[in-house]
Parts: sequence; C-alpha cells; structure tokens
Amino acid sequence: MDDHIHPEPTSFLSKYVFSYDHKIIGKQFLGLGLFGLLVGGIMAMVIRWTIANPGVPFPVLGNLLFPDTNGVLPSDSYLMFVTMHGTIMIFFAITPILIGGFGNFTIPLLIGARDMAFPTLNMLSFWIMVLATAIMGVSFFVEGGASAGGWTAYPPLSSTMGQPGWGHTLWLLGIYFAGSSSIMGAINYITTVIRMRAPGMGWFDMPLTIWGMWLTAVLNALFIPVLTGGAILMLFDRMFGSNFYTAATTGLRGGDPILWQHLFWIFGHPEVYILILPAWGIVSDLLSFFARKPAFSYRMTALAMIAITVLSAVVYGHHMFTTGMTPMLSESFEILTMTISIPAAILFMNWLRTIWRGSIRMTSPMLFSLGVVFVFGLGGLTGLHLGSIATDIYLHDTYFVVGHFHLTMAAAVLFGSFAAIYFWFPKMFGRMMNETLGKLHFWATLIPLTALFCMMFVVGYSGMHRRIYNVLEYQYLLPLQPLNQWITIAALAMGAAQFLFVINFLSSLFAGSKATDNPWEVGTLEWSIPSPPPYYNYLQIPVVKNGPHEFSHPRLKTKDWLGQAEEVPA
Repeated sequence: MDDHIHPEPTSFLSKYVFSYDHKIIGKQFLGLGLFGLLVGGIMAMVIRWTIANPGVPFPVLGNLLFPDTNGVLPSDSYLMFVTMHGTIMIFFAITPILIGGFGNFTIPLLIGARDMAFPTLNMLSFWIMVLATAIMGVSFFVEGGASAGGWTAYPPLSSTMGQPGWGHTLWLLGIYFAGSSSIMGAINYITTVIRMRAPGMGWFDMPLTIWGMWLTAVLNALFIPVLTGGAILMLFDRMFGSNFYTAATTGLRGGDPILWQHLFWIFGHPEVYILILPAWGIVSDLLSFFARKPAFSYRMTALAMIAITVLSAVVYGHHMFTTGMTPMLSESFEILTMTISIPAAILFMNWLRTIWRGSIRMTSPMLFSLGVVFVFGLGGLTGLHLGSIATDIYLHDTYFVVGHFHLTMAAAVLFGSFAAIYFWFPKMFGRMMNETLGKLHFWATLIPLTALFCMMFVVGYSGMHRRIYNVLEYQYLLPLQPLNQWITIAALAMGAAQFLFVINFLSSLFAGSKATDNPWEVGTLEWSIPSPPPYYNYLQIPVVKNGPHEFSHPRLKTKDWLGQAEEVPA
C-alpha cells in the first residue's frame, strides 16, 4: 500500500475544513458528536421533566422552546422528543464521537501508518455526516415537526397516515446519509487495518482499541446497508404510494409492517455492538495501561470480541418475541441470545483479572474505564431477563427495557467516550485536561446515572410502559410517581455534572498545561511521536517488536513500560 508523505496543506480551508488528514477529520467528528450529545441530552432532560412534572413549564429553556404552551412540552411534541432523542444520541452523538472521532484519530496512529487508505473518501464521509445532521435539524422546523414514531420507526406509526408531512421523510433521508457516511468510514477502516499496519505488527500485536474499531467497521459494512435499504422502501411507501410496509388486511397488495421490524433489527442488534465494540477495545487497553500490567489473556479477549461480532448477527429476533413469530424460531433466538453472553462474560472476567493486583493509577481515563466495567456488568445481567421469552413478554416495551438499554449501551458507551477523550486529549491537542475536574466529573456522573437507570428497572417491573406522556392519567401508575420524580432528579443531576466536562474541555483546550509526548507512560506507537502529531504522523514508519501491553519487563531497570517499537534490553 502506498504510504508516502503527502504535501502539507497550506490554506485554512485545506487544513481545517476540507482536510484529508485523518487527525483533523477525527477532531471534526468529535466536535460534531459533542454537539449532538448536547442537543440529545437537553431533549432527555425535557422528557424526564415532563414525566415527573406533567403540565409544569420546563425551567429556563421552556418558554424559548415551547412559547405557545407557556414553556410546557405539548403532548403532540412529546413523542417527537422521545424519537429524536434516541435518534440523535445513537446516530449523531455516539457514532461521530467514538467511531468517527476516535476511529479516525487512532487507527493510523496506533498501527504506525501515515494516514487512512482513502483520504478523499474519509473527508467525504465527514461532510456527508454533516449533511445528514443538517437534514435532521431541518426536520424540526417543517410543518408538523420532526419524526414522532419512535427511534425504531415502526409502521403504521411511521406511515403517511400515522405521520403526515415531511418530518419522518426527512428522518429517513437523514438516516440514509448517516448510514452512507458510516459505510464510507467502514471501507476505510477495514482496508487501512488490513493493508497498512507497520512492519512487524501481526493481528495479535495490535492494541485492543484497533480490534474494537476494526470489528465495528466490519459490522457497519455488513448491516448498515440493511437499514438503508429498508429506509429506501419506507421512502417509496411515503412518497410514491408503494405498500411494502402496509398491512395486507387493509386490502392493499403485498405489504407487511413486520417486514420493517425484521429489517430494522437485523441492523439494530448488531448496532448495539457497533457502538460498544470501540468502547470495549479502548477500555481493554486502558485497564492494562493504568493497572501497569499486561492485559490478561489478550488473545482470548480479541477472540471473545470476534465471537460477539459473529453472534451479534443472529440474535436480532429477541426484539420480536411479542410479534407472534413461531415458537420454534423464538426458542432459537433465545438460545443464541444466551450464547452470546458467554464471550461477553469472558471479556468481563478478563477485565477483572487485568485489574486484580495491579499497580493502579487512578487517573480520569482509568476511572471512566472502571465505570464502563461497572455499568456494563449491571446492564448485561439485566439483559438476560429480556433474552428469555417468558420474562420478555411481560417486560417488553416497559421502562425495564429503557434501564437495561441505557446501562448496557448508552452509559457504557458514554463512559468509554469520556475515557477516550481524557486519555487522547493530550495527543490530540498537546495539552492536559485537569485531573481534579475530571475525577469530579466521573463521580458526579456515575452516582446519579446508576440511581437513575436502576430506578427505571423498578418502575418497569411494576408495569410502567414507555412513551407515556402523562403518568397521572393512569390510576395504576399513580403509586410510581414519587419514584418517577426521583428518577428525574437523578437525571437532572447527571445532566448538570456535564458542565464540569464542558468547563474542563474548553479551559484545557486553550489554557491546559503542556503535554509531554508520553504523559501516561505507555508503549503503543502513538505515544512515541510528538503531541500533537505532525501532519505526516511518522517520519520513519516504525518497526513493531513488542505487544501493546509490555509492563514490568524483568530486563527493564529505569521504567516499567516498553514501547512497541523498542528493542528489549539485553
């Protein structure tokens, strides 16, 4: 693969806007994702306030957002907020931050390459994601507002009868372009890792971060086309009068709403792993780095991630136990769902064994990595209830599912994203983030987050369903309202804690202490070059001689780590 040094960009536009440099593109994705996180987070606060305080104006922003109702989220906008919160968080916050941002920034640096395999395609992937974000933004301002059919967009709620107007049509177009961006990135990531690893870097010499990013790219390349294909069929239904998702019982020919559910969840369950595999890879590395010992059973961890990737393609049916599919098929999906918990448990136990008896450095990246271990363990155990047919039929579409989903994916991926930001910030910007603020941010987030989603298990088990606008209208839910109010208090506290991160990020960006080339004292390749890296990354392509987690080598006398390109002392 041609890996020459490209000419340095000379103009502002070529350097910072339409850049071909994977590091700049990574920062662009990170900024876009953090903006999405802000918007999606505000929507979550509005949703929780409405549940806890029906008919009460949302503080501060209420009159600005809902002037016609004196600051109260109206009932016809509630489902729109629920839908767009989920959509933005998954496709326009987590995806740009972890996959677009840190995938772009880390992959060439960690494998010893000068750039991605296809720099032009890389630049296009970012700007197509910007287009997708703009389309989603515009959908809020069309007549009837944005999509309101839930982030899963089940028909007939997503049909022209359920949602007239342009809101859901623009939602479909936004998902299509976001998917196109991800497919472009996937092609780049897969090719770059296969073809451009530094000499001496075999598959099992790669940092586990690269395993997570590469496996995510494989899933993106395989399953995002399923979602985009399904979205095109729904666009045809809405715009050209076709009947792909129209029930045959209406007298129209050839349609089935359940077809959309199959297509959506064939993508939707791998999507869970598309989002969390990068976090798993990052955490697997960071636990080793800050426990100052080799990652326990590195090879088994990588194989467990591969097994999860393969099995994630065949468990989607557990989302559809209530659709009336044949019991034999349901039982097959139940068995496969329980089977995927085995490699996940191996991954989890390897993390614990890595931490065990380590010389742990409690830095901000380490705290957020330990947070991933905690919330993923808690959420993963509750997933067993939803993988079982008998319990899922009762718990399906209740707040138990919301709690499980947010702990397993949202919280784990959020903590993984924060761990990555705190860890690679000095390499990205050449400055250190404030450790005291970072640790305060961790504890101020973890405590209310745990309370928030664990209380959702209680209200869900008690029978409270999702997407209820006014809980007070249901007599059987009235005893749960005090708990709903505590959930909202916890959510607002967690949201307020993110101001610590914003202050830390912005102040460190402009006034943080200068970072050394290797402030964390770890051996992966990116820490062997200046912070921030030059546009060409490596003047001389490194030759890899060691694994990524070489700590406490018996021949080392003056330090406890060995770089991947260093010679082992004689």
